[in-house]
Amino acid sequence: MTNHTDRPADFESYWDEVDRQLAEIPAAPELDHLPIRSNEHCDVYSVRLTSVGPYRIFGYFSVPKNGNGPFPGLLLTPGYGSVKAVPDYNDRMRYVTLQVIHRGQRLADKPYAAAYPGLMTERIDDPENYVFRDIVADCLRGAEFLLSRPEVDTDNVAVMGNDLALITAARRPQFSIVQAADLVFHRLMEARQRTEAYPLEEINEYLRTYPEREEAVACSVAYLDPIHHVGDITATTSLSVGDPGSTSGAAWLERVSKNFGGPVEYYQLTHEGGTDHDTVDAWMAEKLGVQPMSRFLTTV
Repeated sequence: MTNHTDRPADFESYWDEVDRQLAEIPAAPELDHLPIRSNEHCDVYSVRLTSVGPYRIFGYFSVPKNGNGPFPGLLLTPGYGSVKAVPDYNDRMRYVTLQVIHRGQRLADKPYAAAYPGLMTERIDDPENYVFRDIVADCLRGAEFLLSRPEVDTDNVAVMGNDLALITAARRPQFSIVQAADLVFHRLMEARQRTEAYPLEEINEYLRTYPEREEAVACSVAYLDPIHHVGDITATTSLSVGDPGSTSGAAWLERVSKNFGGPVEYYQLTHEGGTDHDTVDAWMAEKLGVQPMSRFLTTV
């Protein structure tokens, strides 16, 4: 049995093929203004884009009204779950934002509606057809759209999210800032043995049912492990660090943190929502040249 953290021998060609497929498929963006989501500070649009498959994905695209632009950009890669909301009001006031909604999530669920739980193991025994390969393509398509927009200051664009944000920044080097937290695929085959929490418990349930597929599963998820991607990130990255001894703690993340191609800064989470949000917000705002904003009242 191979080491589950080894870089697959065909890693580069595996992801180059995704880029090749995207290059052959026009994005065909379709934007519709959403008056109910727009206000005096921003215009919000629904956007549909064609990704690999071909498959039409969805997103919320927002442009500030305060000033003439171009404005800093912010790509929000989707977390695990069926519904993704419109970007936060404070972000829409300061950045050209795009919240990507990948195939299977609500509003991008025709003809394919993802199961929760279930998405994590969709075709996981076949690396070439694992659903997360397509989901990465959806994020890359979203990145291409945001970076192509005239409203965006392409010297100041951030991407925010989990492993998908890191992979996107690695494969689309135009990003200058990355904020990453809650990694799922890093050392996944080890991490799954230390938890009963979802989504990793989906892997455990799958392998209890199909124990003979463990090697195939390990192969599929290895392509997603950010440790093999972050060497191509040239942006400045903020990596949120969880509790000591956890699978988001500093010791667990040590190997991946040493592999980044660009500078890395660490934020130790306090698990106090206001403190954590405001610290991350202020860090990104400073890097992108805008004012920090809190989502919370500081006085009552």
